[in-house]
Amino acid sequence: MTTKQDIRSLSLQEIEDLTSSLGLQKFRAKQIFEWIWQKSATDFDQMTNLSLALREKLKEAFDFHKLEIHKQQVSTDKTIKAAIALYDKKLVESVLIPTSKRVTACVSSQVGCSLSCAFCATGKMKRMRNLEHYEIYDQVVLIKNLAQSEYQKKLTNIVYMGMGEPLLNYQNTLKSIERITSQQGLGMSPSRITVSTAGIAKMIQKLGDDNVRFNLALSLHAADDQKRSEIMPINDSNSLQALSEAIIYYHQKTGNRMFYEYIIFKDFNDSIEDAQKLAQFTKITPCKINIIEYNSIDEGRFQKADPKKVDAFAEYLESKNLIVNVRRSRGQDIDAACGQLANK
Repeated sequence: MTTKQDIRSLSLQEIEDLTSSLGLQKFRAKQIFEWIWQKSATDFDQMTNLSLALREKLKEAFDFHKLEIHKQQVSTDKTIKAAIALYDKKLVESVLIPTSKRVTACVSSQVGCSLSCAFCATGKMKRMRNLEHYEIYDQVVLIKNLAQSEYQKKLTNIVYMGMGEPLLNYQNTLKSIERITSQQGLGMSPSRITVSTAGIAKMIQKLGDDNVRFNLALSLHAADDQKRSEIMPINDSNSLQALSEAIIYYHQKTGNRMFYEYIIFKDFNDSIEDAQKLAQFTKITPCKINIIEYNSIDEGRFQKADPKKVDAFAEYLESKNLIVNVRRSRGQDIDAACGQLANK
């Protein structure tokens, strides 16, 4: 395994310092930076407007810890799940989700996860490590290329809803988004990026302090502390009251609408009383609510809610003037749907 530093860990200023130390003009640093982030180069030999001598010097000191698709599966609904090998042979999973209106990349932020949510396959894995910002960026590039090669479509949206908790890898998550949205990078609009969190109050406040422009989604799944703690242990240290205060702060700082993810489980959180509690919690700021069909995992205790109860649940929320979307799962037949990612 390579021990050389990945050149993508350097900032533009650090690359400028590097080229300056080699006696080169400043514009060479911008050329290198453009190859890395705008053109998504993963090999110094691709940098054809650099001299052979400079490329060799860069090779001596640096490398690319590039990602490769290890295996991919295609669903009957055209969703593609990709098991992606990192440079250290660990695997993460990314998903390409094509619909008539958009093409979405679902990317991972950690190898495994430490939160142990009862309904999530990834939560049954240990967290092995955080992904570097360029490893998250690479997933987006791989899925973008897959969308083009398989469906001749451009990538329109990115969701940080794969393996791991993005806010426990805060700096790399934000730096990856900076590279993806920058005009010196992929140039995607922040409004087309959604970061999903299980709910870490102090980090939601930090997003407000950092005045982020991307969308934030809270995986809520219950608007009752007892129920939420039963399925999401993180609620013990991040109660609904703490999350509520953090969300209000975040909205005051950014003006961003909040998104809520609510996986609906049979006979657990699918009653009208549950809908009443959800309506009360979410009305604290402007928001949208995504009600998500449950996808079973091996030996799981939860089951998919009755469609009639799901419809009644959504109708109640809409009667309270809340914006609601019932999200039908995609990629279930290849374990690519929400909560199913576990390197199977």
